[in-house]
Amino acid sequence: MTAPYLTPRTPRARSVLTVFSRMTNVLIALCCVVFVVGPASGLNGIYGTGDAVVQAQTAYFERWGVIPRDLWSGSPGPLLTPLTALFVHGSWLHLLGNVLFLYVFGGMAEDRMGRLPFTLFYLVTGYLALMGYAAAHASSGQTLVGASGAISGVLGAFLYLFPKARVTSIYPFLFFLPLRFPAWIVLLFWFVLQWIAAQRDPSSPGVAYLAHVVGFAVGFLYAWVRYRPSPAPPGETAAATGRVDSAGTAKQQAAEGESQP
Repeated sequence: MTAPYLTPRTPRARSVLTVFSRMTNVLIALCCVVFVVGPASGLNGIYGTGDAVVQAQTAYFERWGVIPRDLWSGSPGPLLTPLTALFVHGSWLHLLGNVLFLYVFGGMAEDRMGRLPFTLFYLVTGYLALMGYAAAHASSGQTLVGASGAISGVLGAFLYLFPKARVTSIYPFLFFLPLRFPAWIVLLFWFVLQWIAAQRDPSSPGVAYLAHVVGFAVGFLYAWVRYRPSPAPPGETAAATGRVDSAGTAKQQAAEGESQP
């Protein structure tokens, strides 16, 4: 399954200032800038060519990425790497896949949470996702980089906040047909795939699926605790309850509908 997307009803021309009024777009821009100036992009000549680039990439990832066994060494420095690793990516495909998912799902989640709470949520969830992976593989010397743990948290929150939003996805095993499903179907399917993949042998290098699972779970639980409906006051009448519920439902449908095809 490729990255899903939501299509707005009517396209709107937006200035650069308006685009970067969303923290989602700022985070995407930061990931892109960090990648372009780093050695993995191949665009920065300062790192040389051939073996020199490979060595520079290794040193770069070890400096800014998470090395699980170093986290428990007692030194405070490695404890900051789960934050720096969120903005480091290993390849163009790694970067583009992550920013596409963040672009698709981050905007609506940010609109619901607010700019500052969303930013803190993104950073904390990403930190916990990487720490969760590192705790499960405490003796590993492999370097972990990428924003996928934080983005998985955004997906988990999106599942709770907008379960009925229509998501269009392209499925390679169905001859790349674009199909539309409610978000809860797409995201639960994605989560199950990550869970199954996380059960494989983690000793070989590759995608840290467990970080996806942890991030998704943390994001969903946060949204469930923070945004679940409050119980009605004890003295509220049935008629008043009906009016409040109707208003709340209409508001939620409008918020979801603005970003649906």
